Amino acid sequence: MSFLEFTPLNEKTLVDYIKSTPSLSSRIGDKYEDLVIKEVGDGNLNFVFIVIGSTGSLVIKQALPYIRCIGESWPMTKERAYFEATTLRKHGSLSPDHVPEVYHFDRTMALIGMRYLEPPHIILRKGLVAGIEYPLLAEHMADYMAKTLFFTSLLYLDTTEHRRAVTEFCGNVELCRLTEQVVFSDPYRVSTFNRWTSPYLDDDAKAVREDSALKLEIAELKSMFCERAQALIHGDLHTGSVMVTQDSTQVIDPEFSFYGPMGFDIGAYLGNLILAFFAQDGHATPGNDRKEYKQWILRTIEQTWNLFNIRFITLWDQNKDGPGEAYLADIYNNPEVLQLVQENYMRNLLHDSLGFGAAKMIRRIVGVAHVEDFESIEEDKRRAVCERKALEFAKNLLKERRKFKCIGEVVSAIQQQS
Repeated sequence: MSFLEFTPLNEKTLVDYIKSTPSLSSRIGDKYEDLVIKEVGDGNLNFVFIVIGSTGSLVIKQALPYIRCIGESWPMTKERAYFEATTLRKHGSLSPDHVPEVYHFDRTMALIGMRYLEPPHIILRKGLVAGIEYPLLAEHMADYMAKTLFFTSLLYLDTTEHRRAVTEFCGNVELCRLTEQVVFSDPYRVSTFNRWTSPYLDDDAKAVREDSALKLEIAELKSMFCERAQALIHGDLHTGSVMVTQDSTQVIDPEFSFYGPMGFDIGAYLGNLILAFFAQDGHATPGNDRKEYKQWILRTIEQTWNLFNIRFITLWDQNKDGPGEAYLADIYNNPEVLQLVQENYMRNLLHDSLGFGAAKMIRRIVGVAHVEDFESIEEDKRRAVCERKALEFAKNLLKERRKFKCIGEVVSAIQQQS
């Protein structure tokens, strides 16, 4: 069959597609007798096929023109695959150790062929639920975020190149609008999509909808999300978008990518680690109270920001005479003024990250899409206790984020809430 127009693939037609695509067939040595194909898309949006042969393997991801977990009643542009492939390639060029290689992209079929992250790679969120420590996680994620955010910002790009890139990614408007709805709007109003652990959190959800101070803060963050084209962000950088082993960290699924505020990526990631922290009591057993693991999560949060801060400033120092036009070298021309600028930039970035992280936490508790960290706690009442602590912390963090001078103060506040 020909693939000249969009066709959703299945296990059988996928083989025909691979045969007709040299950049994919070469990855499995053109051998088809012993191919094992498994559809594993557990996300909300796409088909994901793992293809394993005797001489090689790959992953095929195909976007559907609707939200898979809801059906055709919620249409969704399949053009998101173009932005995902473009960002995988761009971020992969900047952080090759932490982004899987793209072998093939077909815009008509909304299909990406890429490296299969073989076992023992698992989704980070599943590792956090299981209580597994990852000694290199903080270092790897700090490195990935520092490089992808710095090199796509005006700290490194001139304004012509930056505006060209911003213009291209304005096309991913549908997925940005989805984020605007589920993160910045629905949790703060009555919406048919919202859900929470009822009846235990009924009053808590109502309190979010009636909190004027919270609404004031979320309006500011929504405005920043919509208006601030700071860097090429992943756009959905939670612990379900990271695959890990003890010595490998790979960031996947950047289909929500666009030029937006850096703090949205950093906050999404740190906010999901904080959710993992508050979920631990729900996974504690008589043999393992998870207390040591909770301390590891807190250390990881602190190390991630601190290492990111160091790496980002190092890149800035190394490129201060480069093409970037945010702070021109002949204006910021002595170490004192440059240091003042950098300290101000990083302080604002920390506060942005804390705000966005808090918003992402709130939406995972009283919004449409929840997280396995809490959902896998079977007993409703026990789950609600964990969720309430996380929700209270997130609300306070959103309102008080500007008071924190460093990440260590945030970690202390998390401990006090728990």
